[in-house]
Amino acid sequence: MNTLSLNQRAALLSVLLLVVGLLAWELSIPAQKAVEELTEYEILTGAGSAKAGVPPPSQVAIKAWEQLSNPFYDAGPNDKGIGIQIGYSIYRVLTGYALAAAVAIPLGFLIGMSPVAYKALNPFIQVLRPISPLAWMPLALFIIGDSEASAIFVIFICSIWPMLINTAFGVAAVRQDWVNVARTHELGHLKTAFFVILPAAAPTIVTGMRISIGIAWLVIVAAEMLVGGTGIGYYVWNEWNNLDLTSVVFSILMIGVVGMMLDSAFGLLQRTVSYVE
Repeated sequence: MNTLSLNQRAALLSVLLLVVGLLAWELSIPAQKAVEELTEYEILTGAGSAKAGVPPPSQVAIKAWEQLSNPFYDAGPNDKGIGIQIGYSIYRVLTGYALAAAVAIPLGFLIGMSPVAYKALNPFIQVLRPISPLAWMPLALFIIGDSEASAIFVIFICSIWPMLINTAFGVAAVRQDWVNVARTHELGHLKTAFFVILPAAAPTIVTGMRISIGIAWLVIVAAEMLVGGTGIGYYVWNEWNNLDLTSVVFSILMIGVVGMMLDSAFGLLQRTVSYVE
């Protein structure tokens, strides 16, 4: 064990915890009797009928194999593969997220570089930031009149604040010595922003982007439950209405896996732009 690296020991511990957790989950679910094992009284009282309950991991694994073996099938409006549903959700998340980045990062630069802009805009930010993104959904549906655009707007409104605040903080925290050197070389405001402030503030900006993508992925599930139609959130709600808890658990796991992949992508970007002074 002493010859193993820290990452290897952590991986072994993670696998051990996973195996123990799955075994405990499997054993905690009572097995349902087969029809031939039931007494006549149990059959008459309906004891053999299927009851909705938390499925064991074995059933979830079977459902995962069924869904992932053909994830892009399309058998109608209410019967689409998990790959198509996740694709719709990722499209909405990335669209709203890109719009939020296009607004938040330039505005964050302005706030971070201008004390006047900070004092003028900070009250509005502090009032709007705590509002739940889903509280905007009824207003968005009324004004926009389109569920798809409304879901994208909700992602936009929930993604903008971490990026805006982190960008403003990162820009304001850039060492004044570096800015003074840029002024000594007679760089303009745009060149100073792009070649001095942006690289220096990049780790903080990407941290805000990483937080925003996690929030966006959380919010889209609830938003799609409200607007319906397509998406992983609608898939969860539809399977719940069908009392198919195995599919619900499977979709929850898929939400976690996709969220982990999105976070890992921004974690890699964060390590790329980080530096040591």
